[in-house]
Amino acid sequence: MKRTILGLAAVLAMATAANAQAVNTMSTAAGNVLTDANGMTLYIFDRDEVGASASACSGNCINNWPPFLADEGAAAHDDWTLVDVEHEGATKKMWALQGRPLYYWMGDANPGDTTGDGVGGVWHVVVVQ
Repeated sequence: MKRTILGLAAVLAMATAANAQAVNTMSTAAGNVLTDANGMTLYIFDRDEVGASASACSGNCINNWPPFLADEGAAAHDDWTLVDVEHEGATKKMWALQGRPLYYWMGDANPGDTTGDGVGGVWHVVVVQ
């Protein structure tokens, strides 16, 4: 199973970025994974082009895989960038880590759930070392 492995320093740098949402890591059955501040697992999508200016997930895809949206006025910082995503009828900004947009999975109900890992062979947790 393919997973993206990141250094902890890159992940934690977001906590100091101006206007950035907080992220954490959590130990799960899938390993130590990247989560939002509430412990909800974040995923990457193989069909996203690394470094692209927009998400490749739209329509039904984005309904099932909601974007990790950036707050209004958020700014890119270090390994963290912003990409466009069509969500709820508008173009919004979502976070990308090392050029990979980040998403939630609608099937995860609780913090630390990783039920989206491996879905369709193209969705993966972000494992942090």
